Amino acid sequence: MGNRRNKKRLNFSLTIIVFFLLQNLSLAQTTIYGSIRDSSTNLNSVSVILKDSLSKSIFGYTYSDDKGNFILKTEKLGKFKLIFTSLGYEHKTISLDINKEQKELKFDIVLVDKPMDLDEVIIKADLPMSIKQDTISFKTKFFTNGTEQTVEELLKTIPGININDDGTIKIGNQEIEKLMVDGDDLFEKGYKILSKNMPAYPIEEVEVLKNYSNNPLLKGVEESNKVALNLKLDENSKRIWFGNIETSVGNNNFYQLKGNLMNFGKKNKYYFFTNLNSIGYDATGDIENLVRPFRINEPASIGDNQSVNSLLNLSPDNLNFKQNRTNFNNAELISLNAIFNPTEKLKIKTLGFFNWDETDFFRNSIDVTDVNGTNFTNTQNLELRNKNRVAFGKLDFTYNISKTKMLEATTKYNNGNFNDNSNLIFNGNSTIENLQHQNTLFDQKISYTNRFKDKKVFLLTIRYIDEKTPQNYAVNQFFYQDLFPSFNSANNVSQQSTNQMQFTGINSHLLDRKTNGHLLELQIGNEYRKDKLSTTFSLLQDNLVLDNPTDYQNQTAYQVNDLYLKSKYRLNINDFGIVGKLNVHQLFNQLENNGIISNQSPFFVNPSLGLDWKINANNKIISSYSYNNTNARAQDVFSDFVPTGFRSFAKGTGDFNQLDASSFVFNYQLGNWSDRFFANTFILYSKNHDFFSTNTTLNQNFTQAEKILIQDREFISVNSKLDYYFKFISSNLKIDLGYTQSEFKNIVNNSDLRQVKSNNYNYGLELRSGFSGIFNYHIGTKWSTTEIETTINNSFTDNVSFLDLYLVLNEKLDFQLQSERYYFGNLQTDNTYYFLDFDARYKLIENKLTLGITGKNLFNTESFRNFSISDIGSSTTEYRLLPRFVLLKLEYKF
Repeated sequence: MGNRRNKKRLNFSLTIIVFFLLQNLSLAQTTIYGSIRDSSTNLNSVSVILKDSLSKSIFGYTYSDDKGNFILKTEKLGKFKLIFTSLGYEHKTISLDINKEQKELKFDIVLVDKPMDLDEVIIKADLPMSIKQDTISFKTKFFTNGTEQTVEELLKTIPGININDDGTIKIGNQEIEKLMVDGDDLFEKGYKILSKNMPAYPIEEVEVLKNYSNNPLLKGVEESNKVALNLKLDENSKRIWFGNIETSVGNNNFYQLKGNLMNFGKKNKYYFFTNLNSIGYDATGDIENLVRPFRINEPASIGDNQSVNSLLNLSPDNLNFKQNRTNFNNAELISLNAIFNPTEKLKIKTLGFFNWDETDFFRNSIDVTDVNGTNFTNTQNLELRNKNRVAFGKLDFTYNISKTKMLEATTKYNNGNFNDNSNLIFNGNSTIENLQHQNTLFDQKISYTNRFKDKKVFLLTIRYIDEKTPQNYAVNQFFYQDLFPSFNSANNVSQQSTNQMQFTGINSHLLDRKTNGHLLELQIGNEYRKDKLSTTFSLLQDNLVLDNPTDYQNQTAYQVNDLYLKSKYRLNINDFGIVGKLNVHQLFNQLENNGIISNQSPFFVNPSLGLDWKINANNKIISSYSYNNTNARAQDVFSDFVPTGFRSFAKGTGDFNQLDASSFVFNYQLGNWSDRFFANTFILYSKNHDFFSTNTTLNQNFTQAEKILIQDREFISVNSKLDYYFKFISSNLKIDLGYTQSEFKNIVNNSDLRQVKSNNYNYGLELRSGFSGIFNYHIGTKWSTTEIETTINNSFTDNVSFLDLYLVLNEKLDFQLQSERYYFGNLQTDNTYYFLDFDARYKLIENKLTLGITGKNLFNTESFRNFSISDIGSSTTEYRLLPRFVLLKLEYKF
């Protein structure tokens, strides 16, 4: 215990040292700042460029803000030229001689009007970056080196744009709303389909859109801090068909075939793509963001949080590991997307995709249970096969009635068929599970927007959703003799269930931006949801139904009608913003469980208060406190048990409940995402004054968990991210520190109410280079420590490290080498694993034909084990990995 505390103190001390080192490094530079004006007013968007006086190399550039102020930082010493340029003014050049003693240089610049003849030819400077109001534009030719194949790879080269391992695109630490092409959006939150597949070569410019509004009529009225990206094509790629096709074949029947075909015209845009592979790549991982996009506090987002939850799920585990290493798949995907503008006022978007996939997953586990005097060990050897067929279609209509009025309609349909089979050896018994299930979704939304005054907007939104998820589940073994002692001849079980949800909602929303900048928002609406749950659990002898046990059948109908009034007022006082919210809800609930009907009409008020403070250009604070009362959901109120796995049963409360919770959020931001030094700290504290927990009966062959209402649960999360760019090594350092603590209570095997405390520590760093030469690298490591405290304490520490090397030998040949190291704590043997992948490409014909070779898992690691803990015991689990394979690739662009 003492060693663990010493390690934590050491890690904390190192973190503080690194933080102050970065602070000192950020101060070890010269700051050039000042103001720019003409004879009468301050000037914004004036270009300020720092050039070497001899070589003319650019060492820094910026633009003046709305108040005419500018700031530029450099670590360079010597003689320079500081150049100020703006359209309509004479440019101004100042000579500088910067030495070590000079920490700050201030200039008050006055530009002189430049008379212009009508016949004068204006030559615009070709600059790497330009700023115009809320749009920052980057010319891609200044940041790329020609090896970028996809939009995702191109965006990684743009300053301030960060892309996570899963493809999530962020500006600083904020995820983008959408990724557009020439101002049109195809995929909304499913933008990764575009970024991972669209080729990079036609992109001429990348625009970062700050304070973005999804609804253009809300621009300048709503309080928005959203960001989006727009890709501008070069003229040679507009109004023509272009794309690429890539085929890959390898050993052991591994293959991949993918293709893109697109045409981006002024009136119509088309994007078609396909992907077929058996290499573990999941091309549909982000489709859920299209089918059910979820937006928080977004106008016209009524119904975004409505969906059906399935009772049973046979799917692979979520691992702290690259999914494609354990995903034995055979996937086929095709997607057809288009945008039509038949008139200047009407825009039509169509989206469709069809996916067929067959995946295999292999897992062996040893589960040790040790709680309240109950001790046993279970072994499982699992082979899981999932067969999926999904078809999804979406149709968007946007009709601009006038410059201030707009009508939008969105229709979505989803149909999925799934067949899941598990071949399981449980404690030596061969056990086969089969789950056949479907998902059918119809979603219709209509929204009307009227900007009836310059700063006043009215929105009316109507939405209807119908979703069904029938399931048929069967297990060829009977493990429940202790539950049903009268049926010793039973040798298998089954469950048929139907879960259906219907939602209807209407919302009217008024936004009123006052002349002093204050913002008033009022919403009045009604949301009605009806859930029907029907489950039939059967004990069988071969195909003969012996019994449908009482207390294991459900016929539940749950209706909730929410009539609400929501109000919000934002008060702007200089650099302060104060936001007050008051939401009033009158609910009308009806619950029918197995023929017994009850009604309830709760009334509650949810208040919230927020404060944001822009201390200066580099320091911002955002904080808020909220109190929320939420209604119980359909999966909380059913009255009898249902199987949730081959040895687990769950039961709802069988009654109405409203849950109270309060939360506090604090966010501090130092610097801006485009600065050399950027730090962001986020703190969340929440307290559930009452919450759903479980009263669980544990048995070696089965578990039964019944939901119970418990008071007082706490959660706290602290996360800090630091980002610093070292100019002298052209590398970017990222530090990520995190801590979470949660406390909850439950009952196990008729024990007294017991408290469970969980702590998790995350600390990691990475360094990525941005050299302009032939070599680049990306190196990093992340440690994670988990502690569970009940009557006993248990903990473990895992580590993931990586080193990626990039070599661009010339314009035709480049190499990538990726290595990973995984360490899993509390394993006595086989606790460290290494992986090596590589990729090489040779351009046979520039922008036409590329030959490549890719290798995965070159060390041929066949499996890996990890260790996990919970409040009832621990598990050691082994997963099978895709074997080593090598692919030969050929890509043709047209």
